[in-house]
Amino acid sequence: MEKNGNLAINGTGSYPGGHYNKISIRGEGTIINEVECSAFHVYGTSEAMKHVKTGFIKIFGEAEFKDKVESDETLVMGTMAVRNRAYLKKMKIMGLLETDGPLTGETAIIKGSIAVKGNVEYETFDSSGGFEIRGLLTAENIKVALGFGQSSAEEIGGGKIIVKRKKNTLFPFGKETGTLSAKLIEGDQIYLENTTAEIVRGNMVNIGPGCQIGLVEYVNELSLHPSSTIKTKTKG
Repeated sequence: MEKNGNLAINGTGSYPGGHYNKISIRGEGTIINEVECSAFHVYGTSEAMKHVKTGFIKIFGEAEFKDKVESDETLVMGTMAVRNRAYLKKMKIMGLLETDGPLTGETAIIKGSIAVKGNVEYETFDSSGGFEIRGLLTAENIKVALGFGQSSAEEIGGGKIIVKRKKNTLFPFGKETGTLSAKLIEGDQIYLENTTAEIVRGNMVNIGPGCQIGLVEYVNELSLHPSSTIKTKTKG
């Protein structure tokens, strides 16, 4: 289908959907119908009522998507809310991302925060910010750097899972307060710090400092830092 060129919204109003090259919103814009475009940029406030499919999302202001969202590349510096499922193939979150449905893609870099009411599925999940996931977080490689505040997921599953306390470069002598909590953490290789979990299951499990674990099930190797506790451990 032929594209309609660019759509630039600088004022306030409602606009039809359709096929565009680039959509740029600097005012307050509502897009009524489905949209397919090469780029979707928001510097002001936007609301999309139907399905949005695009090559690149860039959010510096506030954007709310009432339906599904598909994007090859996503950069959120402001606030992005999706009231349905989101496929964000390569995403970098510097601000806030909220989704009411599942969130999937290939590469996730979280330096701000995400709040997801469904499952999160990526190949690589790298967080140095914060996350609240009310479902399963699954990725082949999961790397979490805990700064301040609490990150949580119902369950975490992956091949290699590394959770470490984030070094505070601004206040290097300050107390680390970042924590992670989950009911179940399961992977092939697992290293945890500042983590509370009911069950940890893996082949090679290394429980570092600041952890409280209910049950550890391991196949090959288990190590435990003196400052951490495991209530029950089984090898099998």
